[in-house]
Amino acid sequence: MNTLTPPKSAPATDKGYPTRALLALTATVLLVSYIETMILPGIPIIQKDFNTTATIASWITSIVLLVGAIVSPLFGKFGDLYGKKKIIIITLAFYTAGVAIAGFSTSIYFLLFARAIQGVGVAMIPLSLALLTDVFPKEKLATAQGTIAGSASISMALGLVLGSYVVQNYGWQTAFHSAAILSIILCATVAAILKRDTRGSIHAKVDYTGAFVFALGIALILLCFTEGPTLGWLSTEVLAFLVSGLALTVLFFVWENKVAEPLIQLKLLRVRNVLIANLITIFTGVVNFLAFFAFIYYAELPKPFGLGFDALTTGLTLAPATVAMFIVGIASGRLMSKTGPKPILFTGAVVTILSFVLFLVNRATPTAVMVNITVAFAGIVALVVPVVNIISVSLPKESISVGQGLNATLTQVGGAIGPVLTTTILATYTRPLTSLVNGKTIAAGVLSSIAAFDVIFAVAIAFSTICMVLTLAIRNEAFKKKND
Repeated sequence: MNTLTPPKSAPATDKGYPTRALLALTATVLLVSYIETMILPGIPIIQKDFNTTATIASWITSIVLLVGAIVSPLFGKFGDLYGKKKIIIITLAFYTAGVAIAGFSTSIYFLLFARAIQGVGVAMIPLSLALLTDVFPKEKLATAQGTIAGSASISMALGLVLGSYVVQNYGWQTAFHSAAILSIILCATVAAILKRDTRGSIHAKVDYTGAFVFALGIALILLCFTEGPTLGWLSTEVLAFLVSGLALTVLFFVWENKVAEPLIQLKLLRVRNVLIANLITIFTGVVNFLAFFAFIYYAELPKPFGLGFDALTTGLTLAPATVAMFIVGIASGRLMSKTGPKPILFTGAVVTILSFVLFLVNRATPTAVMVNITVAFAGIVALVVPVVNIISVSLPKESISVGQGLNATLTQVGGAIGPVLTTTILATYTRPLTSLVNGKTIAAGVLSSIAAFDVIFAVAIAFSTICMVLTLAIRNEAFKKKND
């Protein structure tokens, strides 16, 4: 067991430091959310520019997800050992370097290499949330974490709207170049604002073997979900990914029980609230991306299959939902200090269920869809914010970074399942698209049917219901004691 010296708090005379630190850390999350959303409208254009396949082009998003899931627990451990500020700066430097070289890519494989470097930088998000525990008193911690979680939604909408505009009018290279400038400025600003914190024991060991086994296991499982729709769920390759990934994941847990200083202290999962919070994280991650991708596809499919929007109109329709996420994120943090996480989680699950019921009964007009998606993301963020805080208040201080890293990994796993599940359903339930040529009706293609979206929203209701049931098992009194 590591004996770590807790990081020193800001001096009492520097009353403005917590606010400055919160703004700096929020900016890092805003940057990642903006860039990762910005690139989505440009993927088909990049595919065409490099004359590659849709499967390879899909890795432009998937490789960031994979690398981020792998490195978050490892860098969380580094944050505990060497100081969170130092590791945050390192991860932000990785992200900045990846963004800077991405715009100069001359092949799809060089772009994927640049995106993999950006994936390392994703570890800054759980580290930032963990650093807040060293800066804010417990009674204000939930509000601070809620601010970060909620504000990310604003940059998502900005990334979608501005990203589609920049890519369409100036090219995807320019989108990366402009983002690189922002990244460099932010990296320097965060380095100047954050105060140095005390590192842990220099004699502590890092479980690199466990990290490698865990990384490979998670990577293979995510590869299974990523390649399943393309190669076939029962194909030899996909089954090999799944079986090997599951075997390595089991091996990881066996190894962690035997090693003296494990990467993840499995006994922490015996803490009831921590276990439940991580389960909720997985299902919420699935629901979040189900909602996001289902909305994008439905909005941009031609009538009568969808609403027939272009990318810019889709982003503008999504904007009110992201504003609602920001408001609910902050409000959830403040309410949690008084009520504990359980009421917020339960309400978030109920609201999320209601939103998908609304999608089932009424999505015929742009206004109805805008209202439905706003309700959905308001409920989802009410599920996300309490989970982040539960991890922070339920774990020993020396394990918070690792706990947040594990939680971030599970978020990535849930997020990986969501888009794949959505596109699989869309490809399963289809209708022929026909056109009239010289008085004759001919087949013009195949598009997803109305039934496909009904199934997607029904699945989302099922996962949200699981989250609601899990919230009932949360021990709310443990949270209150931490804040007394």
